[in-house]
Amino acid sequence: MKFTVDYPIVNAGYDPALVTAAGLTRVARAVEEHGYDALSFSEHPAPSAKWLAAGGHESLDQTSALAFCAAVTSRVRLMTYLLVLPYHNPFLAAKALSTVDLLSGGRLTVVAGTGYLRSEFLALGVDIEQRNEIFDESLEVLRGVWAGEPFTHQGRHFSARGLVSLPGPVQPGGPPVLIGGNSALARKRAAANQGWSPLLVSPEVAKTSRTPGIATIAELAARIKEVRAAASGSPLIIQAHTPQTSVMTRPVSPEEHRDHLGQLAAAGVDSFVLRPPGDSVDHTVEALAQYAQSFIS
Repeated sequence: MKFTVDYPIVNAGYDPALVTAAGLTRVARAVEEHGYDALSFSEHPAPSAKWLAAGGHESLDQTSALAFCAAVTSRVRLMTYLLVLPYHNPFLAAKALSTVDLLSGGRLTVVAGTGYLRSEFLALGVDIEQRNEIFDESLEVLRGVWAGEPFTHQGRHFSARGLVSLPGPVQPGGPPVLIGGNSALARKRAAANQGWSPLLVSPEVAKTSRTPGIATIAELAARIKEVRAAASGSPLIIQAHTPQTSVMTRPVSPEEHRDHLGQLAAAGVDSFVLRPPGDSVDHTVEALAQYAQSFIS
């Protein structure tokens, strides 16, 4: 099992030092030094005050934060978790993501989703009802731009004639793209890309993210089997977020957590998302060290 650390400003009441250069450097280097596979940042560029007051979370600009982390680390993968692709002009997104991949030496992983926060779509001037159509066309544009050849595209939302975006990403064809979300459409997209990043949550909780719930590991295993079958043998990465993602801040016995990880591995999960505490930089770093000692071989 690999482990992705979701940067802890997603936690309410986080230490402001986490959004300083010194704090981010300490945490990023701790993630790398203790053997975690990836460090991720979420995206909410224009959330409403109502959403934040109801339990939403703050965020940094993803590509800026990831580029900073590229400069202070050398091994750990850098991840958008997740990039709300319909928010972006895909030509600009392709350039920004290529730059992070280039400056990190090919360490970028993109987890992309369609988004769900209606007020944010409104603020950004994007029609939420067209988000699936925009997502698919945007992903096609990213792939075309990252191919490194003159790219021509004429779609409903975007167009280009003989575009070449250089310098391109280090990873051939661009960074791997995992698809976030639980829907049948998300699973279909995942099979056509490099992987899937589902949420193991009840249907009630999942409603807030406009995605179907997956309530049990048995149900998750069935969905993973379906995605892998649709991929026809192409290698996929499956990364899961579960209620135990917050194991560092909620009491769960080591035995129970080991059993949880074992069940996920048996279900076909390759990578597990973790959210460390964010009440202080010291506590974040200490928790990362303690978890790694107990669960990362």
